[in-house]
Amino acid sequence: MMYFETKFPVRYYETDQMGVVHHSNYIRYFETARNMMMADGGFPIQVCESEAGVMIPIVSVECRFKHPARMGDELTVSAAIDEVPMAKLTIRQQVCNQRGEVCAEGSVTLGFIDSKTFRPVRCPERLARLIENRMNDR
Repeated sequence: MMYFETKFPVRYYETDQMGVVHHSNYIRYFETARNMMMADGGFPIQVCESEAGVMIPIVSVECRFKHPARMGDELTVSAAIDEVPMAKLTIRQQVCNQRGEVCAEGSVTLGFIDSKTFRPVRCPERLARLIENRMNDR
């Protein structure tokens, strides 16, 4: 599987009055890890859009909340890809606190569309090769 993780602290503005991370932020955390994974692989999303002419819209998001993340926590957010995509890409994601407790987990399914016609296309070859070359990350 292609695997990536990043760490960052919970920021004050992400929390409610009780110091608990608002549920909407977990989707942002997922996106941060996904974008950083592509950049780490040498194919940032903006390059995919500008050079390959392919946009990568979200088709679906699933998020299960397990344990509240709180102000002061350092989060580890991971992204994992289990197979080389053709028409859509599914990424498993997880958010854990510094104690290893799973705060949220889920998956995001992405499609590929031509940036001029907005019609579905296959995964860009460069992205498919990147994923294939990193299938042994874990």
